[in-house]
Amino acid sequence: MLGDSQRLHALKGLTTLSKFLGICEDFRRLVKNYGLKCSDKNSDELIINRLIKSINPDEIFQWIKRVKACMPELSDFMDFLTVTGLRFIEAVESYNLIISLSKQGKLGEYFNAERQILEHFKFKDIFIRKSKKVFITFVPEQCILKITKHAPIDYDKVKKVVARKVGKLRFADIRELHASVITEYLRQPEIDFLHGRINSSIFMQNYFNPMWIKGLKGRAFKAIEKISRSIY
Repeated sequence: MLGDSQRLHALKGLTTLSKFLGICEDFRRLVKNYGLKCSDKNSDELIINRLIKSINPDEIFQWIKRVKACMPELSDFMDFLTVTGLRFIEAVESYNLIISLSKQGKLGEYFNAERQILEHFKFKDIFIRKSKKVFITFVPEQCILKITKHAPIDYDKVKKVVARKVGKLRFADIRELHASVITEYLRQPEIDFLHGRINSSIFMQNYFNPMWIKGLKGRAFKAIEKISRSIY
């Protein structure tokens, strides 16, 4: 009954446990008998699935507009989520942290106004997780100031309310759309870094420093402007 991703994690965890308990072969037989797979889809299947999915970008932008129209109180959050490309849980955590630090007069510890960057790396316990990470995000200061005027939001409540009032949840599609749109302005290593994907290549691990890339901020904000025009 689990989704594909959850099933994969559950099977990997149970496989490790079976090895610890010394019953790995028995567990493997059970997995085989039930027709379960412990491997994720290969890269070819993932690409093919995306091609079949073939979502019109306008559909996602229209969905965002519907959410904003039905729930005006979430309008600034939806703008924030869309222009940053953060994962939904990261966007909620960041949104709430902005509000909390602003009330304490400590927003400068998180938002670098001069560079217009949210410095997530300063809050490792929240944003630098084992498999999902985010280090920095370019955000217009105006967007940050709007957020400071709101109250914190709850991850589960937002999903439930949106599902009830608008229907299908498309938060993951927003992140995918963001990555696709910004390819017009940024190179793959830059996109991977901003989306929190640091692979094991020698270049990414030892040499890539986004702060040394000339024009990165300007190009990132051109992408933000293009996305912003599509959600108003």
